[in-house]
Amino acid sequence: MRSHRQYIVTKEEVYGTANHWLASALEWEYQGRKCTACTLYQVLLIAAAQAVSIFAACRDLADAPSDQTIRDALAATMPDMETLERQLNVALAPKLPKALFRKQRMLAIDLTLIPYHGKPARDIDEVYRSASRSGTTHFHAYATAVVLHKGLRYTLALTRVTRNEPMEDVVRRLLEIVRQRQVKIKFLLLDKGFFTAAVMDSLKQAELGFIIPAVARGRKPKPGRPVTGLRALRRKRHGYYRHVLRRKVDGEQREVEVTICVASRNYRHGKTGKRRSKPLMYALWKVRQTPTKIRELYRLRFGIETSYRQMNQARIRTCTRDPRLRLLFVAIALVLRNVWVWFHHRLAVRKNSEEPILLLELMRFEEMLLWITQVLQQLLRADQIAGIELEAYQRLKNSYL
Repeated sequence: MRSHRQYIVTKEEVYGTANHWLASALEWEYQGRKCTACTLYQVLLIAAAQAVSIFAACRDLADAPSDQTIRDALAATMPDMETLERQLNVALAPKLPKALFRKQRMLAIDLTLIPYHGKPARDIDEVYRSASRSGTTHFHAYATAVVLHKGLRYTLALTRVTRNEPMEDVVRRLLEIVRQRQVKIKFLLLDKGFFTAAVMDSLKQAELGFIIPAVARGRKPKPGRPVTGLRALRRKRHGYYRHVLRRKVDGEQREVEVTICVASRNYRHGKTGKRRSKPLMYALWKVRQTPTKIRELYRLRFGIETSYRQMNQARIRTCTRDPRLRLLFVAIALVLRNVWVWFHHRLAVRKNSEEPILLLELMRFEEMLLWITQVLQQLLRADQIAGIELEAYQRLKNSYL
């Protein structure tokens, strides 16, 4: 048996922080006969911590209302999409380290696609179309803005992306939320999906530097024809080259000039063991570094993929067609991840240095989710569920007879 110990962070404190961030931002005032707003937050958090559906969460809790009661409460409480998105962005990061505001920071913007196999709830624009993945070309799409700060990544902004929505509008919406948080932007690291003349023109007008992978689109030239444009630049040596893109504005052609950085990556082939070189190109503006440094800076953006993996570990499973609920479930997962980042910033060694030491082994993300689950299981008396109920068995049995 373990002796008495002192704890610097407790399970109850972690759960209390997550619940406070969510409840203080949403400010739902629901008072039903079987469900209150407090119970609603608890069920949502335990479903997210276990990455299960609301039905599965309610089934295993003695003091929780039924899943239908929770769905009815959500339907009666959920505001319109614009209001909900604004509230969820407040919930993402009500607290940020003071060091974030001391100087300019790099900001990474990315797009995450969640596969969807159903039909739109009301409007066809609710469902985003993209290349086939997981057996579908239909997705619910969300864009995030993440600040990169000494090995820690805070999700500062979240927005839903609709079908055929211009990417420059998505970027503009995210940057507006980031500015409201008063975080100064050094430059942006964007995914290759944002490599469009409209996005780069918009960022240049806003006087924001950026690094975006350059993508050669369109048909490849036929054999014997000269190679032009970005395909020709890809064959160049390491360095910087001027490139002009064109976009239509009010029916007129407008030129957007950017700098293309060629910075190839050398690697050893896994099977043959031979040395190879992969040509990499980046469109940039107001960022002055060597080609190798540009390539290494952009590698910092890949940490967002880890953030999305953690988000999926805490995303409530659902088959609902309601885009508001889907946005809510994604946001709750990102809130839990930001809570995890917040506690690790508190526990970091030499947190004010350029390279703080993060004690990740003290609390892995999965462990934090387990702590929240354990606290809520105790509050909602999960131990009172002894097994399979006779009534549930008879109801399910009769449905097959």
